[in-house]
Amino acid sequence: MTEGFTWQALNAVAFFFRYVLGVEEPVFGVKLKKTGTRIPVVLSKTETRHLLEKMDEQETKEARYALAARIQYGAGLRLSEVMRLRVQDVDLERGTVTVRQGKGGKDRMSVLPKSMVKAIAAQIEYARGLWESDCRNGQAGVYVPGALARKFRRAAETFEWFWLLPAKQVSRDPDRVKGCASRDGEPEMRRHHMHDKVYNEAIKRAARAAGIEKQVTSHALRHSFATHLLESGTDLRRIQDLLGHEDITTTEIYLHVSMGVHGMGVESVLPQKF
Repeated sequence: MTEGFTWQALNAVAFFFRYVLGVEEPVFGVKLKKTGTRIPVVLSKTETRHLLEKMDEQETKEARYALAARIQYGAGLRLSEVMRLRVQDVDLERGTVTVRQGKGGKDRMSVLPKSMVKAIAAQIEYARGLWESDCRNGQAGVYVPGALARKFRRAAETFEWFWLLPAKQVSRDPDRVKGCASRDGEPEMRRHHMHDKVYNEAIKRAARAAGIEKQVTSHALRHSFATHLLESGTDLRRIQDLLGHEDITTTEIYLHVSMGVHGMGVESVLPQKF
């Protein structure tokens, strides 16, 4: 039984005692085994550059995912966060990217690499072309979460809510069924964002092509963002804000993988010539 399932079962029992049996503070005396601290996979700056260069090569399948990888590394985003970016979340003039409803349902802001302003501006125009095509074809618009969809009823059809990294093709949305327009309950056709699993596989292929002998996933770009900032002297508290960590101890894991005076801060006792 996994720890996550154990917590879920324990919470279910606590709910039963509290709200069904009326026991306000049930005590079970259960001690769960804590999982050990796992060191994240971090790429060096050279490895990161080689990875991104491989994804830039136009002759490879990874080329269309290069922009997403650069945004993820440059802003330190989670996989779901970079995939779900909308046009309105990017401020090219101020150099910021806004993560909405991140982990824990919280919004935050991160930095947008200045070197990517032109590329992102071009991506926005590419997305505009798809949005205009969808409008002409009478598509249902993009997905907007329930509460926001009720508050902003036309949001799904507006360009500012359109995906920054849209999928090439529209697809059926099984969660949203046509009402009066379809008696047989045919799912609506919508434009979704780039598929996160396909993007993650592209990262892995590029890492192998770059000769990186590590178990690289897209999350390694986020880990590398934090580590490289720490190594360059950025304050740990500031990194915590950029990553959206609720607890500073979560951010402190990068102290174990950072090198130099801002990381481990020590040099091996083994001399160069021994």
